[in-house]
Amino acid sequence: MIEKKRARRGAMEGLQVRNPNAAGIDIGSRQHWVAVPEGGVEQPVRSFESFTADLHQLADWLAECGIDTVAMESTGVYWIPLYDILEERGFEVLLVNAAHVRNVPGRKTDVRDCQWLQQLHSYGLLRASFRPHAEILELRAYMRHRDMLVHSAARHVRHMQKALTQMNVQVHHVLADITGVTGMRILRSLVDGEYDPATLAEHRDPRCRSSKERITAALQGNYKPEHIFSLKQALNLYDSYKQNLAECDAEIERKLSALSRLAAEPEQPLPRPKSRRKPCGNEPAFNIRGPLHRLFGGVDLTQIPGVAAQTALALTSEIGTTVERWPTAKHFTSWMNLAPGSNVTGGKSLSGKRPHAKNRAGQLLRQAASSVGRTNTALGAFYRRLAARQGKGKAVVATARKVAVVIYNLLKHGGQFLEMGLKKYEALQEQRNLRSLRKRAKQLGFQLLPMPTADGVT
Repeated sequence: MIEKKRARRGAMEGLQVRNPNAAGIDIGSRQHWVAVPEGGVEQPVRSFESFTADLHQLADWLAECGIDTVAMESTGVYWIPLYDILEERGFEVLLVNAAHVRNVPGRKTDVRDCQWLQQLHSYGLLRASFRPHAEILELRAYMRHRDMLVHSAARHVRHMQKALTQMNVQVHHVLADITGVTGMRILRSLVDGEYDPATLAEHRDPRCRSSKERITAALQGNYKPEHIFSLKQALNLYDSYKQNLAECDAEIERKLSALSRLAAEPEQPLPRPKSRRKPCGNEPAFNIRGPLHRLFGGVDLTQIPGVAAQTALALTSEIGTTVERWPTAKHFTSWMNLAPGSNVTGGKSLSGKRPHAKNRAGQLLRQAASSVGRTNTALGAFYRRLAARQGKGKAVVATARKVAVVIYNLLKHGGQFLEMGLKKYEALQEQRNLRSLRKRAKQLGFQLLPMPTADGVT
């Protein structure tokens, strides 16, 4: 054990110091531990409380110590206030993944954690996590808050469904969505005290597929006051979240318009949309494609199969408007956790399993890939071919990676997405299979010949 410690110490001493004025901070909910290089100050490790005044004192102390770059771990959301203050004060701040700086045995204390971060950062061994600029961060905050509102509203829809089921009101069997036009009219009449099935069925919208007689039969139930009360409470909460969602959409539209005004007018006009379907459900009702087309300098991500306007907006809030942060498409897909894992030792690959990571941009593209499989496109054919051979799980990840590569190339080099087409893809795949069969036959000492037809034409 002593020899191993000496070997580690010797290896660190052999490294070249790249950041002599580096500091390391161990983030906590109540206090932060800060380490600066030894020799320059009397007390190289200090602790500061998490109050705002103490965070400013921390920044003042780092300035007095001559620090110009700081490394901290991404611990929950406790790092955000300190990160913003240090960035405003002119420090170079590196937010590092805690999994990348795991301590060696015997180093797990707050004091040693910050010293370990400072030592690694001084040798240039830490890599900063991606964090978009302030304008995109504001948009990202709105989009993530919007996602929370959508999930909360959906939870109260389930509460309404539970109350209806307890009263044996089988309206969900005749209506595709109880939050649609017909469903909301019926629910509001129920909480207002109207229990007659025939009267409730009069709220049927002409576009509803179910007949009025079938809706009347589904609305015959055991209307108990306690379940009506639960239904009323859930409906009020659902309406509240929908109102908050509309206010959040207004803020997103304002921010997106402000960002687009800062960008230059693109030379290429906005292409025609893939479909003329109006926004429905929880989709934003304002114009998304126009501002995004201007933000990306004439690139329209919604032309890619599976990428709707809402998906493109959410993706913009996660990655920004450029891909300069990633040198190649492989770096981009690896950051999204869409690339195979790399576990190689002794020249032998032990595992290609992807590491467990929650990347929101990767999740968005995986959801887009799931819808791509239902389209008559080249990507849809690729998804179906891979799903039949290796399963839907791997097909989703592989298709999402292809979509990520397309997005990277469009944002980096510009241009428009050109769909290959289903027939061309199938023809190319047939040629690949034919080449593979000929190669395999040649290896076995055979020759592959086409079968003759009845009229002698092959």
